[in-house]
Amino acid sequence: MNRCLKAMLIACFSVVFPVNNLYAQEVWEEIAEQWADDEEENTLQWENLLEDLNDLKEHPINLNTATKEQLERFPFLSAHLIENILYYLYKYGAMLSDKELMMVEGMDRKTARCLLPFITFQQPEIETDKLNLKQVLKYGKHELSTRVDIPFYRKSGYQSLDYVGHPFYHNLRYNFRYKDQINVGITAEKDAGEPFFAGRNRKGYDYYSPYVFIRNVGRIKALAIGNYRLSYGYGLVMNTDFSLGKTSMLSTFANKPQGIKKHSSTDEYNYFQGIAGSYQLTSRWTIDAFYSYRKMDGTVDNQFITSLKKDGLHRIQKDFEKKNTFTNQLIGSNIHYNGKYFKAGLTAVYNVFNKVLNPTFRSYNKYYPRGRDFLNVGMNYKVFGKRFSFMGETSFDKTGKIATINLFRYSPKESFQLMVMNRFYDVAYQSFYARSIGEGSSVQNESGLYIGLETNLLHYFKLMAYGDFFYFPWKKYQVSKKETNGFDGVVQLSYSPNNELDMFIKYRYKNKYKDFTNSNEEKSTIPYIQQKWKYQLNYSPMNHLSLKTTVNYVRNAYQSQNPSQGILIDQQVGYKLDKIPLRLDAHIAWFHTDDYVSRISIYEKGLLYTFSIPSFYGKGERYAVNVHYEWNEHVIFQIKYAMTHYRDRKVIGSGLEQINGIRKSDLYMQLRWKF
Repeated sequence: MNRCLKAMLIACFSVVFPVNNLYAQEVWEEIAEQWADDEEENTLQWENLLEDLNDLKEHPINLNTATKEQLERFPFLSAHLIENILYYLYKYGAMLSDKELMMVEGMDRKTARCLLPFITFQQPEIETDKLNLKQVLKYGKHELSTRVDIPFYRKSGYQSLDYVGHPFYHNLRYNFRYKDQINVGITAEKDAGEPFFAGRNRKGYDYYSPYVFIRNVGRIKALAIGNYRLSYGYGLVMNTDFSLGKTSMLSTFANKPQGIKKHSSTDEYNYFQGIAGSYQLTSRWTIDAFYSYRKMDGTVDNQFITSLKKDGLHRIQKDFEKKNTFTNQLIGSNIHYNGKYFKAGLTAVYNVFNKVLNPTFRSYNKYYPRGRDFLNVGMNYKVFGKRFSFMGETSFDKTGKIATINLFRYSPKESFQLMVMNRFYDVAYQSFYARSIGEGSSVQNESGLYIGLETNLLHYFKLMAYGDFFYFPWKKYQVSKKETNGFDGVVQLSYSPNNELDMFIKYRYKNKYKDFTNSNEEKSTIPYIQQKWKYQLNYSPMNHLSLKTTVNYVRNAYQSQNPSQGILIDQQVGYKLDKIPLRLDAHIAWFHTDDYVSRISIYEKGLLYTFSIPSFYGKGERYAVNVHYEWNEHVIFQIKYAMTHYRDRKVIGSGLEQINGIRKSDLYMQLRWKF
């Protein structure tokens, strides 16, 4: 394609693809919000994902020289679309501008807007992966940020002096970066209620996360020293990265990020501490090896670990009694083959505790991991063609119990894909660091069949739907009956006629068994039905203004029992000033629910590195204002004020978290300095 013809086509596409800077930079948060909307996951897991994406936004990739591995770091790009991007660059040469993205087969406006903040379109240059200390020190970039949260209320735990620290949250982050090859830094955090340079925490912060991460230096694909995360295959053996949910798997299951990552977030549980490396054996073969030794929190009774503590909070004396009470060592390896039409990987992980893990027995946790050491071996595989792909993973524990997940995907064109996924997790399969697709929270005691469809309807409509049939052979938490089954289904219709407007309506239905106690104190296990409706409208009438309106309705009920219902209406506004480097985001929400059972969660724009999805129940309103000010290219200041006003109570919360009053207000401040 000659440059004249190429320029003419770009000009044509530019008419239908204007870029709204404000909306383009936030659309990926909308994607993450939809993925997390239906999943009961710890928000810290999503913060890991958003932190990775923000790192890419601060240091964008040159699309014209991007490798397949680099593009796979974007969870919203399908494997098929990545191949189309690389083919376009191979056939037509470097892209001249962002408008040319729409010339890639299968690229839609929303995906392009999602990708734009993370890429540049520079002309290819001859680059070397050799490191030069002088160049590193001269061109490396530093970043220092700090955050403080100030509550305008006093919880009972501070009044009774059970919380031994002050009520402020504080963290400090430092990072040194050279291109995409070197990251060195440390993250320090003190949660509200934890002591700071006092009491049982005289070292200052309660949590420190140091890391050194080197990437793509010669044959070394990755080298991590300090804290790091791991993810291989589809999570049946190892996954301490963010978890895929049923809603997100249509987009990301075939393209889940793999391997070694630095751990610079404030997540105090899902990480390893030690050393990990990835080495390129040949153009097709890569081998990883890793070792970790870390102290962990939990309850130890007579040399038995009876429970694990995962929240990282150390506010009361009992929390300190559980701090660093046992150790875990882990060693493992992964070898990976990346062929043209076939991929495969073999992962082996052995981890051992210095005490015997023996959770306090309950009928539902009979098959939970128990013992002192655990061994898991798994193989992941993927065969793909132009229209179909087959992928999955099969793993075994040291007793021979099996877990397997397999998926067939048919996509005759980019705008249509059909997925059929089957999973079987043996009731007694044990893998301490496994996390994958499922109705339960662990890779154990579950089998299921998932059918998902995503397709364009007419010109501006898109349909996404899935149905998941699941079965639990053994009891579950709050399910005292064996051999229960259920169904989880979603239908979502989206409409996007142009770049300024898009909307969707979504309905979710879930039917699963749950324990129920009637008015006569008689207990039984009966179907529990959850229904959710959500309508969302995103509208950008001008380049610096974005509006979002959301309506949520929930209805939950045990079979033949009175339902618990709730509704929440939310309006968010974002505005970026022309003459001042200032951005304002504000929102107001009104909620009315019967009780805690019908609580409703909404996404709320937070500070950098945070992913906020607060839940509300009862009757009241929520107000929040977020101000983002860039003093210059080096200094950025962000402040957020949020207040929840209740109309149906005089006390908020309970126990040590109780607040006497009808309002809960917080101030969040963050300062970032880049030099």
